[in-house]
Amino acid sequence: MSCGEPHETDCSEVLDHLYEFLDHEMPDADCTKFEVHFEECSPCLEKYGLEQAVKKLVKRCCGQDDVPTDLRAKVMGRIDLIRSGQVVPEHDVTATPQES
Repeated sequence: MSCGEPHETDCSEVLDHLYEFLDHEMPDADCTKFEVHFEECSPCLEKYGLEQAVKKLVKRCCGQDDVPTDLRAKVMGRIDLIRSGQVVPEHDVTATPQES
């Protein structure tokens, strides 16, 4: 998607990194570049608005589900193993041990 106008930041770059922008996962300088682009480019601003609305809808509809405590503990345990540099088992962290 492109509006056909030249921009300092290309439309394809903005759209490729749109979720990083929406999730506040990019440096401030890049956020500023994107904000300037949205001011200049109505197609990208429209796409941004649409994706932002979808994220809000998903959060409202699905964001209230609690994660089971045992799953949270398994995932956190695996993260701790990875951080400590230990060998991490290849099996799925959500798998339940088989009874003999």
